[in-house]
Formats: sequence, C-alpha cells, structure tokens
Amino acid sequence: MVSIKEVSTKKELAQFIKLPFALYKGHKRWVPPLISDERRLLGADTNPSFSSGGCEAAYFLAHRGGKAVGRIAAIVNHRANEKWKNKVARFGWVDFVDDYEASGALLKAAEQWSKGKGMTGIQGPMGFTDFDLQGMLVEGFEHLPPIISPYNHPYYPQHLEKHGYGKEVDWLQYRLNASQPIPEKIRRVNQHITQKYNLRTVIFKKRSDVMLYANKFFDAVNMAWGGMHGFVQFTPEQIDYYAKAFFSFIRPELFCLVLDDKDDVVGFGLCLPTLSRAFQKARGKLFPFGFIHILKSLYRYSEIDLYVNGVLPEWRNRGIHSLYYAAMNEIFIRRRIKVAISSSQLETNINALGIWDNYEKELLFRTRCYIKENL
Repeated sequence: MVSIKEVSTKKELAQFIKLPFALYKGHKRWVPPLISDERRLLGADTNPSFSSGGCEAAYFLAHRGGKAVGRIAAIVNHRANEKWKNKVARFGWVDFVDDYEASGALLKAAEQWSKGKGMTGIQGPMGFTDFDLQGMLVEGFEHLPPIISPYNHPYYPQHLEKHGYGKEVDWLQYRLNASQPIPEKIRRVNQHITQKYNLRTVIFKKRSDVMLYANKFFDAVNMAWGGMHGFVQFTPEQIDYYAKAFFSFIRPELFCLVLDDKDDVVGFGLCLPTLSRAFQKARGKLFPFGFIHILKSLYRYSEIDLYVNGVLPEWRNRGIHSLYYAAMNEIFIRRRIKVAISSSQLETNINALGIWDNYEKELLFRTRCYIKENL
C-alpha cells in the first residue's frame, strides 16, 4: 500500500530533493541538479517566488513499505492566475517508480491540495517561474539533455495519461551544426535590418560588462516573454535571485544583445557551455570536487546550449532573431564550437522556430506540459 506524506521538516525536504538521485542511479542520461540550488529554490525563506512572486507550495512524498517511491510539488502562482484569469495550479518536481498506484496517489495529493486552494485545474510539470525546469520529456530519451532541460523515464507520460492528464502544449529543441557558415542571404538581410533600424549587435568580452546590462536584460525578458505560455513577469526580487543564480555561469562571449540607438535592448540571446557531463561528475555537490568539473567545462568547451532568447513585441517580424543568432554563429565558428542545442521553444512559436529553417538541424527533444481540468 502506498502512503502519502506532506513534507514538513528539513529532513523530509532533504529526502524530497535526493529521491531522484536514487531513482536514476547509474543512468547515463539523467543530469543531477545541484542539491544546494534545489534547497534554495524549494525554500520559502530563500526563494523570492514565495514572497514577492506570489506563490505558495506543498511537497509530497510517496512511500511503500517504508521506502520512498515518488515525489511531487504542488504550486499555486497567484500572480500567474491573475494575469491569465484562471484558477490553475501547477505541479512539478514529479518523479516516481513505475507503479501506477504510486503515481496516482501523488497526483491525487497535488490535486486535492490545489482544490483546497480554490483551484479548478492543474498543469505541469512547471516550476515557480519560466527559469525553472518545465515540461515532461516525451521524445528524445536516448539523448543527454542540457542542464536547463528536463529528463525523465519513458514511462512517465504513460502514467500521466492513465491518470486523466492531456496535452496542453509542447516545447521543441533542436541539435544544430554550430560552425556551419552563415548563409549569404542572412548576411545581406541582417545588414539591411541593422542599417534600416539603426541597431547594433553586442557580444561581450568581460563579465563586468555583462552585469551592466543585467537589469535591462531582465526587463527585456519580461516584455519579450509576456505572451508566452504561463509566463508572469519577474519581480525585482526574483530578478536579483536569478541573476545571482545563473549569471555566475555566463561566459561573456556567449551573451548577445541587440541594442537600439538609445542603448535599450530590443533582442537577446544567451548561451551556456554544455555543462551536462560536468554536472553528472559533480553528483549534485559543488564540494569537494564538483566545482572543478564545472569550471573546466565553463572554460574548455566545444558544445553549447542556447539558453534564453527573445525579441520585444514591437520589434517582432523585423528579423531581430536573425541578428543575434548570426552574431553568435560567428563566435561559434571562431571558437570551433561543433554542436549547439536550441532552447525549448513552443511548437506554436512559428517566428522563433522558423529561423532554424536556414540551418542544418535535427529535432532532439519534445517536452510536454500536461493539464487536468475540472478537479
């Protein structure tokens, strides 16, 4: 028999965080997160999503015979519900053994908690914000994912569908030949766009220069992603939190901004060296040796992950995407980077996906957001 326990102590939270380390032990394609990052992200006193972000959450563990066999987080993002005018909770951090009773009990616990908060539906996997892992892998199980992408056992989607969940949206990710020459057609078009709108494309050399544009970058993210699925604008406290969390990993030569004549951001592209193998070697810990593997990968790399990108609404359909992709493509060629993995992009985002039609590409991952309505 499966029992469900809501996490209420530090010890139970530690069990919640470490459960997938046992579930995926020895798995060649699962990329473990840093335990310290997970602890900060799930803590109500350390994650500003709980204060300024307007979120509340509960975490549940499933046990059978005294052994933990699954976990799930249930989240209500009140600011998101206000924006999208609905009453939909989120579930995330969902993992379970191949046991329909266990997965069903976990989902039921999340549903009942959400219903008790006045919610009428639940969607996921999703996090507190769009900078957290989101989606469930449904295609691409044979590939090693970037650290910013989810990985799960192939049986997960079957369990969700068995328990009454259906597809809401899919995200797509492609593998690209990073060093392929920029098509001459793209060069000509980009030159025309730059001159017509008086724009400049900036690739940075020093991390200190990147930090000067940190606030403008997040302001641009808030505007560019405003209409994306489930997105809610970052608060100043969240911006500070995420800036500290991932700007430490930024390589300045992989950060590109498109600026107008007022030095305001109209488009952006941010890449990271591929850190998946380094995170696997770190095994969830920076110390004593984990940070060494990560530092090596940050400075010696031949593969990169396209992390975030976007264009302000008033600048869309003017070819801005092409400007920063071409600029980064030049860097990839110069540094002899062989492979790039695109960021997750909604399958309905034709403008963003269309840029890849000019490059050699291979669909690598399809991840899915599920939804269950009428709780």
